[in-house]
Amino acid sequence: MFDFFTAGTDKSGVATEANAENSPKSPDEQNYLQVKTIIDELRPFLQSDGGDCELLKLEDNVVYVRLVGSCVGCPSSLMTLKAGIEARIKEAIPAIESVEMI
Repeated sequence: MFDFFTAGTDKSGVATEANAENSPKSPDEQNYLQVKTIIDELRPFLQSDGGDCELLKLEDNVVYVRLVGSCVGCPSSLMTLKAGIEARIKEAIPAIESVEMI
């Protein structure tokens, strides 16, 4: 049982690299990972029309993405971005202020 509690630490009880991925994340890291998960969930819908979305960065509660494939130059891409991607992200993460295309 002691092994269970000390897994991922050295003999002094200090966290090791193996345990680093399980360490608490900052709110920005948590939000980034959650945004990435949401985009991954939406990706099949975008890809079904020949498009896709790349998460570039999250800075000051603004998500920056690049729409690619058929989304480039599509007259509906702004609607997809704001009414689809941004709405879903803001629903899940109220701290996010907007999603912007780069």
